[in-house]
Amino acid sequence: MGRNKLERFRQNEANPNVVQPGKQRFEEIKGKWKELQFQNDHPLVVELACGRGEFTVGLARHYPEKNFVGVDIKGSRIWKGSCQASEEGLENVAFLRTQIENLEASFAPGEIDELWITFPDPRPKDRDEKKRLTSPRFLHIYRQIMDRAGTIHFKTDNTGLYTYTEDLLSSRQDISVERKTRDFYQSEWRDEHHGIRTRYEKMFMEKGETIKYIEFSLIPL
Repeated sequence: MGRNKLERFRQNEANPNVVQPGKQRFEEIKGKWKELQFQNDHPLVVELACGRGEFTVGLARHYPEKNFVGVDIKGSRIWKGSCQASEEGLENVAFLRTQIENLEASFAPGEIDELWITFPDPRPKDRDEKKRLTSPRFLHIYRQIMDRAGTIHFKTDNTGLYTYTEDLLSSRQDISVERKTRDFYQSEWRDEHHGIRTRYEKMFMEKGETIKYIEFSLIPL
């Protein structure tokens, strides 16, 4: 392991805005994010597969009245967002290092108010469908931990994953699709994201890919 990566892991251990295995808070945080991490009662917004945290930190800058948690398994990735948030004094940002399939171990039922799925691995092979973050398996997980009135945002450059997700959501009676577009930056909603673009989003756009977007909610059963 390189020296730089070891230093990043050391800083993650020290940074209070990183919640990860080995820290006492990781074991205690479920159902207590607002109490233990943020010390307020603001809405909780979670970004999945946040990578370097550009989107999580960007949203936190614009919405100080909300709490933001970026989730990723790679400690060397969330280190970047963690340090950025600390440097800017953003106390409404935290990062959780865990596998996304283990979300229920870190969030209590109804604890999340809003969820972002930004540029996940498209998992194009049929045998990998259950690993897609918009598959029925993951939609079930989200239902367990989201507030009944919560909103889910999905962004991707991948046409195959967008089509899969669009078809799946439209076929289910327990889901309400509020907005969708195959070209987000030509849509009427583009300004709502305040020009925040992740590293991958910029890379995809430079290659001429359009950014697809769906906003939906889970209808209470």
